[in-house]
Amino acid sequence: MKRCLLLLLAALCGIFGASAQDLIVKTDSTKIEAKVVEITPESVRYKRFSNPDGPTYVLPTLEIHYIRYANGETEYYTRSVPATPLVPATGASPAEPAASQPMSFTPGGQYVLKEYEIGELYDFNGVKGVVCQLSDDKRHGLVISLEELYLPWSVFRKPGLRTVGAVNRTDGRVNMQTVARYIEENGLSWEDFPAFKWCREQGEGWYLPAIDELLTIGHNYNGGSRMHNDRRARNAFNGTLKEAGGERMDRMVYYFSSTEIDEKNAYTSHMSIEPPYVVEIPKYNKFLVRAVHRF
Repeated sequence: MKRCLLLLLAALCGIFGASAQDLIVKTDSTKIEAKVVEITPESVRYKRFSNPDGPTYVLPTLEIHYIRYANGETEYYTRSVPATPLVPATGASPAEPAASQPMSFTPGGQYVLKEYEIGELYDFNGVKGVVCQLSDDKRHGLVISLEELYLPWSVFRKPGLRTVGAVNRTDGRVNMQTVARYIEENGLSWEDFPAFKWCREQGEGWYLPAIDELLTIGHNYNGGSRMHNDRRARNAFNGTLKEAGGERMDRMVYYFSSTEIDEKNAYTSHMSIEPPYVVEIPKYNKFLVRAVHRF
């Protein structure tokens, strides 16, 4: 009986092992479902997952952004775009290639996509703010506005309280679109939603963050966690704001999110380390507002 169970387990392991696949993501965003068989500093050899008995392919590591292995681990193979050869005239400074993302010049004579850190200044294509959230590759994320202002979420009071439907918790852009539709459908104006109006006036793409975005900003402002007091992280964040001509983040006052609770209240959060981090506040009260922009 015991031997039978062991054989059954071995068979199951074989089935699950055979079904495991690696995912190769190239620098041009092409995805390849594969089974990696060999890795060298110059190349990766793999078989296509759909044809495990077929030919072995070879892919230069310079063309690979990352590989997500079957066990869930992710390994990055290059953090730079393909090399851009620079042949400037003698004594001339190399011209930066046109790009839709910030780039930096390396001593090796290449332009690479810039990687950011939390609390760093972002200033590109008219968008200027402090990096407050980052993707895994540190090239994309969220910036927060240099300025802040005390404003109400909306101006409606009893007996004219209103439910707008801006209930998205993860993406404030969705809530901005909901408010825009509500304004159009009900013959209102952005003046009726001062916090949204101010964020909108910062320029195209700026918006009032949703509550989960605001919570993440609070955690990153405190060094990535509020489990301990990281004064150095906060000082660095505020130092960048000050150097850029902005205002320090306020730890003691709640910030409005764009996420609505009901006809009366919206979610707010603060930047301090003491819970609770989320509080319901009447939308007609004035609290701090910061705009955010994705990059």
